[in-house]
Amino acid sequence: MRADDHMAASSDREACEAVRDRLLGAWELVSYVATGGDGRIVHPLGPRPHGLIVYTPQGYMSAQLGRGDRPPAQSERLEEATPDELAQAAVTYVAYGGPFHVVDPTTVEHHVTTSLFPNWAGKPQARKVSFEADLLKLSLAAPTRLWGADRTAELTWRRPR
Repeated sequence: MRADDHMAASSDREACEAVRDRLLGAWELVSYVATGGDGRIVHPLGPRPHGLIVYTPQGYMSAQLGRGDRPPAQSERLEEATPDELAQAAVTYVAYGGPFHVVDPTTVEHHVTTSLFPNWAGKPQARKVSFEADLLKLSLAAPTRLWGADRTAELTWRRPR
């Protein structure tokens, strides 16, 4: 390996470590916006979503996101909720977790091992990562079929206050 190549690889590793260090800890969801190719913006979890994403020093992450206006079930007990209540709760919530890896200084990959939506388990979820002041922005790397159209999506997070 040439000296220039070695320096570039070392610099890239350091940049990845810096991103990883900034990710560590808890973040609260500020917004979740999806934009279609026509410029139309939708809010998949409503205008005031709730959520938490946590990155641990051990290399794991967990994300929990839901609509801010989710109606409660009639019963306080999960096993007593009706099938319709459970379906409504699931369609207004996203939950997954597993190991994470900073691929490059602008990309983090979540290796899903557990998910509310079982089809995500075993599949990586790549996200573009950026920081703006005290905000973390995670977005899809490329437009993806979401809610009937090809869209990009961006989730904005901030540290808990």
